[in-house]
Amino acid sequence: MSSTIAGISIPDSALAKATTEYIRDVESDLLYHHSRRVFLFGALSGERKQLAYNPELLYVGAMFHDLGLVEGHRSDDDRFEVDSANAAKAFLQPYGLSNDDIEQVWLSIALHTTPGVPQHLRPNVALVTAGVEMDVLGIDYAAFPTAQREAVVHAHPRGEGFKECILCAFTNGFKHKPDTTFGTVNADVLVDCEPGFRPMNFVEIIRKSPWVS
Repeated sequence: MSSTIAGISIPDSALAKATTEYIRDVESDLLYHHSRRVFLFGALSGERKQLAYNPELLYVGAMFHDLGLVEGHRSDDDRFEVDSANAAKAFLQPYGLSNDDIEQVWLSIALHTTPGVPQHLRPNVALVTAGVEMDVLGIDYAAFPTAQREAVVHAHPRGEGFKECILCAFTNGFKHKPDTTFGTVNADVLVDCEPGFRPMNFVEIIRKSPWVS
């Protein structure tokens, strides 16, 4: 496969290569190709916005962002995004990155389903979310020229059923710990895909708290 897609070079450092090999081994084709598209769309967004981002850190964040959905990498009580971020942090430790770099990767993953926050943070944090939002939600779709979109999808196909398949992947990744979806977009997934699921309600929690008034 070409090391340059839609004008974006895939990082080829030892860390990036190890990341690719690790994620390719543990994730499904669906999540692997999605994660590569997230990197590419995130990088394209960074180029378009003229942001000074670190491609290697962006690549690691993009590739690890959904690992917490995968069996064997799911905790029983943390949000899947936190599971993914913690896995990336542990993976990065032997490579001698600074604490700041590791924190950027951690935040880029942990916050990628928290709308309205990442775009105000540093580029490597913001661009993982930008890539996710483009690939899953189609946010800023028209800002990417047709040639760019086609090049990305040619290299890493979505397949005809991506929308429903990614919803299934989300559901299977956290349906065993539904309370972790409280206050996140993930609650919407379980409402749609898990019959009988009733998300916790913030207002009810306030009213039923032990405070007298």
